[in-house]
Amino acid sequence: MASVVIVTGLAGAGRGTALGALEDCGFEGVDNLPVGLIRTVVEARERDPQPLAIGIDGRSRHFHAETVEALLLELRADAAIDLQVIFLDCDDDVLVQRFSETRRRHPLADRPVTDAIAREREVMRGIRRIADMHIDTSRFSVHDLRRCVMQRFALPAAEGLRVELVSFSYKVGVPREADLVFDVRFLSNPHWQLELRPLTGLDPEVQAFIRQDERFKPFTDKLLALLDYLLPAYRDEGKSYLTVAFGCTGGKHRSVYLAETVARHLSGAGWNVGLRHREQGIIKAVPPDASPPARQLETAS
Repeated sequence: MASVVIVTGLAGAGRGTALGALEDCGFEGVDNLPVGLIRTVVEARERDPQPLAIGIDGRSRHFHAETVEALLLELRADAAIDLQVIFLDCDDDVLVQRFSETRRRHPLADRPVTDAIAREREVMRGIRRIADMHIDTSRFSVHDLRRCVMQRFALPAAEGLRVELVSFSYKVGVPREADLVFDVRFLSNPHWQLELRPLTGLDPEVQAFIRQDERFKPFTDKLLALLDYLLPAYRDEGKSYLTVAFGCTGGKHRSVYLAETVARHLSGAGWNVGLRHREQGIIKAVPPDASPPARQLETAS
């Protein structure tokens, strides 16, 4: 079976960086392959054990979004091809800044950059809809994106559903790639405790304060039970990646601790977990282990 990853998305969102990270994971990378050759190249790899990563966007020869979308759906339906599609997204203002800093031309350079980005976003909507994985690179450095891709694809495909947990600040915005979003601003806010304000949800003092909230344990019990029910269902439906986001006001205390709590529970249950504290700039893998679920580790004070 041919193992193929298609890397696509908005121009300037980091396709080249993601493709390079996949090459470092053992993929053979091909960038800007003419659309008309994709099926031929993929079918030629059916007996090749080395996985293939193909980068395509509006600069690829003969690129028409509707044609590419139809091709990807055909390849996905082929039992001899294990296809995954990564869509790289990014906020408009960040894309404008990147094009300005690099002095590169946008593929739709016959109009102002802001108009070109809006047009490309509209054109790529169908491809984004069918993608297996969405990565928002708005707040990523090159190294962050490399680390994110390598963590996801360094794991054997046989290990199944990959769960990405993200903590975030509502002031900055909900992560675009999130499948499930939980607002935890109803919990007591450590920000109003002067001694806790400079700390984060990674610190024991903050964690103890949050656990003292009488709503914490009932909420986490119900949340973990819900995820215990949903994850096998998503896996059985063939979903490869699920992004679960936790938001609070500043993305520093409550959301961080909730994401950590859920990560420990899911890891203890045998799931492959990635954890990103977006506002803290922290990305880490939480491999499956035999530790007790977080529900047993975290008890109300």
